Amino acid sequence: MSSPSLTLPSPAPAAVRRRRLLEILGALAIAATYVYLVLNQPADITGGPGSAAALVALSGFLAGAVLLIVAVLPTLPASTVVLIPVALVLNIVLGQFVGSTLVPFYLDAIGTVLIAVLAGPAAGAATGALSSIVWSFFNPTVLPFAAGAALIGCLAGLAARYGLFRRFYLAPVAGFATGIIGGVVSAPVAAFVFGGTSGVATGAIVSAFRSMGDTLLAAITKQALISDLMDKAIVFTVVAVLVYALPRRASRQFPFVRRHRVLAGKAAAPEATRPDATDATVQGPGQAS
Repeated sequence: MSSPSLTLPSPAPAAVRRRRLLEILGALAIAATYVYLVLNQPADITGGPGSAAALVALSGFLAGAVLLIVAVLPTLPASTVVLIPVALVLNIVLGQFVGSTLVPFYLDAIGTVLIAVLAGPAAGAATGALSSIVWSFFNPTVLPFAAGAALIGCLAGLAARYGLFRRFYLAPVAGFATGIIGGVVSAPVAAFVFGGTSGVATGAIVSAFRSMGDTLLAAITKQALISDLMDKAIVFTVVAVLVYALPRRASRQFPFVRRHRVLAGKAAAPEATRPDATDATVQGPGQAS
């Protein structure tokens, strides 16, 4: 029988339930806001935060992001909390720059995917939504895509949890899959809210498909599948390079990385094999004595 001192305490069931509830409520708030935008197709959202539609979208996405952050914050080490603002800036700077060029992709999710790989799906989703919210104060056209940004963060975290970053060549494969889902989700927003003209190069691709006889939604969906596939494959590959470039001691500061053996050569924490283990457990293997 193992010594009690070697057994890490599991999180209280009530705390886990509260955390899961907050995560579900946050996801529902973001999804409901997305549905509102698609169904109502508010053209005045491009007018900035002062418009009614923008205020509704901002409130819904912000509420969802805050609920996700409240859910995951107790499980995050200080290193992750400090890294989130850096990820936001990285998303906005790269996205703003690339979006003004003739490159048919975005690169506005590197920070989101980085947080997701290091801290998990909920942290990734919150980072994605917050990026779009903060960015919208400089570029209002970004706000309606907050749900897609949150989804990218969630999917990246799930890819990391299930081992798709343990082999370097699997990272772009996960990016391809994420790009397909993200493209399908973002296409209705781009079509119904912006008419497919929310980007320089991407708008040109939409126009090309339209000239071939495609409907607006079909043209935007095809463009999204092309652009998002390339974009997410590049983003996931860049993030894989970044996380493997981190010193081993630095990467092991993140409980999510240890617990789910996210990276090759990183031993899983003991609690990862227990049926009652969840992401709410913040103790790492180095704390056992």
